[in-house]
Order: sequence, then structure tokens, then C-alpha cells
Amino acid sequence: MTRDSARFGLEITPSVTIPATEIEARATRSSGPGGQHVNKSSTRVELVWTLGQSRAISDAQRARIRDKLAGRLDADGNVRIVASDTRSQRQNRALAEERLVILVRRALAVPKVRKRTKPGKGAIERRLTEKHKHSEQKRERRRRDTD
Repeated sequence: MTRDSARFGLEITPSVTIPATEIEARATRSSGPGGQHVNKSSTRVELVWTLGQSRAISDAQRARIRDKLAGRLDADGNVRIVASDTRSQRQNRALAEERLVILVRRALAVPKVRKRTKPGKGAIERRLTEKHKHSEQKRERRRRDTD
């Protein structure tokens, strides 16, 4: 995934591919335990995708992504993904790319529009019959006049 993505880009959907030139990757030192290894190796990977200048998506898709990922965008409108799960820079880059793909794919997904339906004749009849039974039951409970 990483070798191909470095050359071609990240395939989000069959029609949307973010070119590798639009994704900036940085490797920095990771935090946490790891002893001497963590102090000298830059294994943490940070991917930055400039959403506003991307040629991979249309204006409508850009607006949709901005709306859905409003909380994930930085002040410049960039999508920033960080991975420091493993001790390998290559694995962390693959994880970060996968997270970016999933994030953008979810933001681009358009939910199905709910079509309103009306209840069938049988359901209407059952509801009215049940209402009638209930009202009969309550009517039977009322106090009767005894003359």
C-alpha cells in the first residue's frame, strides 16, 4: 500500500484518488516507552492533506468533507492524521494512510434518503380494531347507573 501510494496516491473511492503530491508526510520522534530506540528514531508519522487546494475532489465534495470533518481540520483547513502505534516508520505511514482513506471515505458517503411510506390496509385495520377493543374495555369498567 505504501509503495504504490507513494507513487500514485491514495484511492478513496473508485472515482476519487488523492495524488501523492497533495499529501505531505513528516516523520518525528515518537513519545512513550521504548528506551534508547524512541530517543533516536523518527517513527511517528504525520500526514497533512491540504483540503482547500486539492484537485482530486470537486467543490461539492470539498464542501461535504469540510462540513463532516469540521472538528478534524486545523486552522489552515488541512486534514492532519498522526500514527505512532508501532516502532516502524513504514508501518506507521501505512496506518496513517489507511486512517486518512477511511476518514475521507466516510465523509464523502452520502446517506440514503428515507422514503416515507404509509401503513398498509391490514396494519390500519389492526390498529383500529385494537383501539375499539380498548375503548370497549374502558367502557365496561365505568360505573353503571342502578335504578
